[in-house]
Amino acid sequence: MSSVQIEVPDEVLISLKETPETISRELSILAAVKLFELGKLSSGRAAQLAQVSRVEFLNLIGRYQVSPFTLSPEELAQDVSNA
Repeated sequence: MSSVQIEVPDEVLISLKETPETISRELSILAAVKLFELGKLSSGRAAQLAQVSRVEFLNLIGRYQVSPFTLSPEELAQDVSNA
């Protein structure tokens, strides 16, 4: 697995009242949700990025008001066959 490092100013952590560990986790989830929303990742790959199961990811996206049904019928059929 590859690793990506992001620098977060201490002031941002203080403003968010987050630790580096929790903000790292949240940023991974947010990136996964946005990449899924943009159609750049399937729900399965986005779940891998967020480090959760696909079912948990599909439940998570509701928190961010992202629909799981952004796929075309063909893409949805492919996703189902890959599951």
